[in-house]
Amino acid sequence: MGSRLTGDERRVTLVMSALELAKRGGMEAVTIRAVAAHTGVSIGMVQYCFENKEELVVAMAEQLVLELSGSARITFDTLIDWSELRGRQGLYRLIRTGLEWGWPVIEANPERRLLTYEIMTQSLRHRDAGFPRAGAIAVAQREHMTAEVAAFLEECSRGTGTAWTEPVSAIARFGLASLDGLVLRWLVDRDTEVTKRHLDALAQAVAAKAVEVPADDDSAEDGE
Repeated sequence: MGSRLTGDERRVTLVMSALELAKRGGMEAVTIRAVAAHTGVSIGMVQYCFENKEELVVAMAEQLVLELSGSARITFDTLIDWSELRGRQGLYRLIRTGLEWGWPVIEANPERRLLTYEIMTQSLRHRDAGFPRAGAIAVAQREHMTAEVAAFLEECSRGTGTAWTEPVSAIARFGLASLDGLVLRWLVDRDTEVTKRHLDALAQAVAAKAVEVPADDDSAEDGE
């Protein structure tokens, strides 16, 4: 890894290296020493970027989340004509499209999704064994995912003239819990067609938690 890399670039390179190691040998294969050897840098360089393995694992979890949330953001670049996306029907279309854009990322990288769940379950197992700091990794992973989904849902509602009837964070947790179930089932049976029908049902269920906001009456202002 060249000396010209910035600190952020070094961190990304180390995280991608750690993900590759985890893909080959599971999370047990991810150590500071192994990441240094795989990346071709000193152990001190890895420790300069990540104080310990826990910090590296958190960064790995965040990278996995960003890979999915990035695909959802493409929705807003693709659906340029917002004028046709109004009300709950428009909201449903946006959410469905976001899921449709995100699904190929899941399908093309099943080992990445397995790592997402492996990181979470390993962290919770260590927490239950008496290491609360390890459990914080799972909490951070879920909070990061919830924040990404909530931001997406907020943008969807603003663009379609709708408002959520529940706290958006609660709706994001509902959506994530449902999506987790669908992803895990797909990882077992790899039935994409059935999964896509369930994704459509999920988009409808989430959109049903919103109401349409009446448009401002500009005519009254014009008459003043």
